[in-house]
Amino acid sequence: MPIFKDKVIRVVQQIPKGCVTTYGTVATLAGLPRGGRLVGGILHFTSDELDLPWQRIINRFGYISTKCLEHPKALQKALLEMEGVEVSDDFVVDLNKYGWWGDEKDVDYC
Repeated sequence: MPIFKDKVIRVVQQIPKGCVTTYGTVATLAGLPRGGRLVGGILHFTSDELDLPWQRIINRFGYISTKCLEHPKALQKALLEMEGVEVSDDFVVDLNKYGWWGDEKDVDYC
């Protein structure tokens, strides 16, 4: 049986380009609701090594909330904009427009 970390990695790899989702959504899809903080830690320690699209994960309010010096908000904003995601000057993404919730049908609008 895959461990939570492996499940998180698989979920993150499935997020389509041009879409975002939340830490909590990744945790729920990986089988641990309320494990959003763990998702953040997993991304922090594995994103570069595994080339994960970490930039596609934001908080539940649509806000880029990273405090990591290695992956600053401005970098996350730039990476999302390169994928076609609109990010406001105060680092907010419209989850209604760009949100992905684990269903391939969601890709039509994000």
